Amino acid sequence: MPEVNFDGLIGPTHSYAGLSYGNVASSKNQGALSNPRAAALQGLAKMEAVAALGVLQGVLPPHERPHVPTLRAHGYSGSDAEILALVAQENSVLLARVSSASAMWTANAATVLPSADTADGRTHFVTANLRAMFHRTIEPVVTARALEATFQNPARFAVHEALPSNSSDDYGDEGAANHTRLTASSDNSGDARGVHLFVYGAAQSSTRTPARFPARQTRSASERVAQLARLDPARCVFAQQNADAIDAGVFHNDVICVGNGNALFCHEDAFETREATLNALRAAVGETLTIIELTREEITLEEVVKSYLFNSQLLTLPDHTMALLCPIECAENPRVKAAIDRVLADSGTSLSRAIFMDVRESMRNGGGPACLRLRVPLSDADLRAVNQETLLTPAKLAALRVWVNTHYRETLHADDLADPALLRESRSALDELTRLLALGNIYDFQR
Repeated sequence: MPEVNFDGLIGPTHSYAGLSYGNVASSKNQGALSNPRAAALQGLAKMEAVAALGVLQGVLPPHERPHVPTLRAHGYSGSDAEILALVAQENSVLLARVSSASAMWTANAATVLPSADTADGRTHFVTANLRAMFHRTIEPVVTARALEATFQNPARFAVHEALPSNSSDDYGDEGAANHTRLTASSDNSGDARGVHLFVYGAAQSSTRTPARFPARQTRSASERVAQLARLDPARCVFAQQNADAIDAGVFHNDVICVGNGNALFCHEDAFETREATLNALRAAVGETLTIIELTREEITLEEVVKSYLFNSQLLTLPDHTMALLCPIECAENPRVKAAIDRVLADSGTSLSRAIFMDVRESMRNGGGPACLRLRVPLSDADLRAVNQETLLTPAKLAALRVWVNTHYRETLHADDLADPALLRESRSALDELTRLLALGNIYDFQR
């Protein structure tokens, strides 16, 4: 049984506030008018396209936004409407932060460590603390609740709380966006033993660090994630992300590298110690590993960031070949498209096709197809233990489209975040969604 891709449903407050420092696309589109309804429907269309390929698809819920409990924790009091009005007047940046729909990028939700690799034979989820950005630090509590409601059976699954986020522990953890699992074949299921590539931006032993943008993932956090599931150290590779790439806007490893089964697709500037990292992966995975590497002559770092080529989904299909699900921007850039065509024409790779998807509403905030999904390798028995209401079927897809069209606004401006009607609309939508997905009361307003 192949892995399940759990995509994050894009929330009703999807907007362009430019909150993610180091994310070039996010900063570039700050203040633009957003379309939450179109964004959510684009996300559902991508899920439908993946499911049509024969790949299992699931959904994870958006978060409650604006998050009034965070504002109350900052000392604001009164009714929800009074608080929103006061914060809008006094601190519009804080209002934007507590209204962000960034939980849509579920590649940052957690790191997933499948049962075939863990000491206790359970699939472990280590919730990311996302400490680098304030608007994301408020996500882990509800993310863990959503994961627990989706992966409910404690005999099969273990959901860990986020690592401590204080600086003394040096645990900066951004989840699966900096983690890649490889296997000896195209089989990427929870039954196949895997090798885990953990990529970090900074460590106490680093000789080189980015000068312009922050390195969000720390080596100590990656090591702790591996320890929590008691992974075999011989099947773990820890590699530092290239500092120049981070400064170019590659804020997570999944913007410059994607792996699946026995294939690793990356840029030559992905890792600080390129040759040592690739050799370590070859040694750990074995001779079946295929490394597909693009040179900086083929595609520059600027083109990597602009096209989000490596933030594509690399998927194993039922016939055991692989498909690359790319942002439509990759087809619109002649050099990037030529690089994709070159890889597809290479008979030495298992890549059989490229599929181009329009997820522009997400891309404008700096997240491509791979940002929107959390990969969960499962065994057949694991799959039966998953909350089945969170798995995508034609009927579920139709219900979710009706749900989006009923509850989401067509356009959203920064000034709308202070509208108490938006908060009521969001809560009403999420209350209905928890029933649709059988999640229970995971939101603060429900408790």
